[in-house]
Amino acid sequence: MVAGSAYCASCGRPVPLIGESQQSMSAAPTLSPNVAAALCYLAGFVTGTLFLVLEPYRQHRFVRFHAFQSIFLNVAWIVAYVALRMIETLLPWGLREIGTGVSTLMSLVFLVAAVWLMYRAYGNEIYKLPVIGDLADRQV
Repeated sequence: MVAGSAYCASCGRPVPLIGESQQSMSAAPTLSPNVAAALCYLAGFVTGTLFLVLEPYRQHRFVRFHAFQSIFLNVAWIVAYVALRMIETLLPWGLREIGTGVSTLMSLVFLVAAVWLMYRAYGNEIYKLPVIGDLADRQV
């Protein structure tokens, strides 16, 4: 071992500094619960599921609630979007543009709701959406 070297010459592993414990070397940095809860809404059910699986966060009730609410909000958006698009195909040609406008407006409302929920989660608040929030609370 060369004096002052940060890595082992034979295996390439980092060498702990004198007085530094192994636990502090192996501990990975974690997000605070409010940041993790806010990030649950970032990419819908993808990030919601991710925070339900990751170890330090899946044990935290606050993060689990926001993860489930994010998943249920995203599923509700997908179901509503598909339903509106199916109805739009049944409309006569002149009314299809109105259907497209309604589905675009609905997507915007869901996006604003997700951003609002991110803001509330970052502020350490549990804000329950009317039906989705109760479902998320039961899952936690």
